[in-house]
Amino acid sequence: MFSKNWALMAVFSFLVICLVTTMAAHAEVDPGSASGFPFLLRYGYYDDKCEDLEDIVWSKMKTIVQLQHNAPAQLLRLMFHDCFIGGCDASVLLADRNENGTVEREAIPNRTLKGFNFIDTIKDEIEEECPGVVSCSDILVLATRDGIVLAGGPYYPVLTGRRDSKESFFDKAMAEIPQPNGNIIETLRLFSLRGFDERETVALLELRRKCPDDNNTISNMLNDEHTDTARGLSVSIATSLDNHYYKTLMRGRGLLFADQQLMANEKTAAAVTDYAIDDGIIFRTEFAHAMGKLSNFGVLTGSEGEVRHSCSHLNS
Repeated sequence: MFSKNWALMAVFSFLVICLVTTMAAHAEVDPGSASGFPFLLRYGYYDDKCEDLEDIVWSKMKTIVQLQHNAPAQLLRLMFHDCFIGGCDASVLLADRNENGTVEREAIPNRTLKGFNFIDTIKDEIEEECPGVVSCSDILVLATRDGIVLAGGPYYPVLTGRRDSKESFFDKAMAEIPQPNGNIIETLRLFSLRGFDERETVALLELRRKCPDDNNTISNMLNDEHTDTARGLSVSIATSLDNHYYKTLMRGRGLLFADQQLMANEKTAAAVTDYAIDDGIIFRTEFAHAMGKLSNFGVLTGSEGEVRHSCSHLNS
């Protein structure tokens, strides 16, 4: 078992290195190319502006997860809801109302979101070190990635340089966030509009589930002999990602209507089968790739938007 686990980890490490190399190569592509990343989004964006940024985020996330074990699950869902509507621009964090009196975080699909306080805590410390420099959207993406790693999930590289939106999108959130009991055709359509294929949709699908205030978003993917499922502490002690969720779907035991429908669609069923038959390597690799892609979706860069001083409020 020991040698098998080391072999699997070696394969996974190789695949992650390939992912990093591929993303780094793409980062040099002409910004106008559909295959390239957004203009001015790059590795080390803050190296000459706030060089300790990623160390600060990692340190704060370690403390947060130690104190609140479900923090990674909450941030995963928070980031998904932010990025899926209008792109990764921290619009869901805003408490300020638009001119029509609406605010995105109060849309029905967002009313159960949590984790805002974690981003505020990290932002406060970063503002002490580098005032007015680091965007809330970058903090959310970095903190989510670190939470995944702290939960036993795969590391994936994150580009930085995002700017924060000056508005929120209540109506879009009401209409375009995939519903837990939604039709699979509509779910695939909504993901496709954002550039995600069927396999990427299957890899990310748990993130949009309407989960309770525990680690269900992650715990269905986690495997650890010492998981305390009664208290929902699996995220704090997990050591590896598991494909239990997909094996459950193969047995026809999807928790939600949308989950069950994955096996009724030829392409999504093929992805579920692939994720279910190995020891989690395929899932972890494709999940990492999909999360990296999600974090780059629809971002504001350059002179667009602003860098908020407070993640809940506009600067003026």
